[in-house]
Amino acid sequence: MSKWEKLLSKITALSKEVRFLELKKVLESYGYESKKPRSGSSHWTFRKLGKPPITIPESQTIKTVYVKMVRNIILGEDE
Repeated sequence: MSKWEKLLSKITALSKEVRFLELKKVLESYGYESKKPRSGSSHWTFRKLGKPPITIPESQTIKTVYVKMVRNIILGEDE
């Protein structure tokens, strides 16, 4: 199993060990453009034409709700 497949399975299993940079990498590979937060904010916004924007905080621990958002994108794109 490749590193990419392991990462996708970690996200689809809703692992609590997912890091922000991993979510960012997956979203960008699915065509989302990331926008760095302005001063005073830690929330990154990811946008893709025709899809609702996703906002994820850049922090050490990522809450499950954000992992679920990315999982839904992975599952939706694979169909």
